[in-house]
Amino acid sequence: YPTSWIFTDAFPFKFSVGLSGAAADIEKRKWIYGENFIPPKKPKTFLQLVWEALQDVTLIILEVAALISLGLSFYQPPGEGSESCGSVAGGAEDEGEAEAGWIEGAAILLSVVCVVLVTAFNDWSKEKQFRGLQSRIEQEQKFTVIRCGTVIQIPIAEILVGDIAQVKYGDLLPADGVLIQGNDLKIDESSLTGESDHVRKSVDKDPMLLSGTHVMEGSGRMVVTAVGVNSQTGIIFTLLGAGGEEEEKKEKK
Repeated sequence: YPTSWIFTDAFPFKFSVGLSGAAADIEKRKWIYGENFIPPKKPKTFLQLVWEALQDVTLIILEVAALISLGLSFYQPPGEGSESCGSVAGGAEDEGEAEAGWIEGAAILLSVVCVVLVTAFNDWSKEKQFRGLQSRIEQEQKFTVIRCGTVIQIPIAEILVGDIAQVKYGDLLPADGVLIQGNDLKIDESSLTGESDHVRKSVDKDPMLLSGTHVMEGSGRMVVTAVGVNSQTGIIFTLLGAGGEEEEKKEKK
């Protein structure tokens, strides 16, 4: 069917004009279709990072060695106390070594604790910095849309279902849509399909444009049909467990 037939009822406006931009219409579309935002995955707690750090093989070996050392330091063979000492000085020296034998094992355990805490803190700090950087990048990214007949740039998080978006070479598509006007448009869909060949898009043949794909050639306009967790990228994140129940997103790099 012609593209104009498909969207007559769902998108009652002229494609050259786009959305009106009225506050009531924007809020209604957000409520019905959702926002162009995929909630991030809950960050790991500090205790989870500590537990992960403890899984290091080298640290496990050190922990076992420390426990063995502590066990041996407190162990006394049966009958040792009844044996006479060769000399008072020698007995005192052996007794002192026995009393201080636990220090070696305790020192190993203390070293392991320090390494684990430092590793966990570094991981926590890096994850916090990454999430902050990711948030700033998302806030600064903008996309060109047509609203009320005017071409404007808006943050990708403000893109709504029904927006007329202009796509061009180099763009990373922020939402799903249907092509309504194209000029030798080719898309790299390898992030979704694994195929390296660029896919030619046209209004009459294969007009679907999916979020997360790159525009490699040409330009065009599309009407946005799905955003956020309802888009192709959002569905993939949900299936991977990174966007489930609209409360999770991208794990740290």
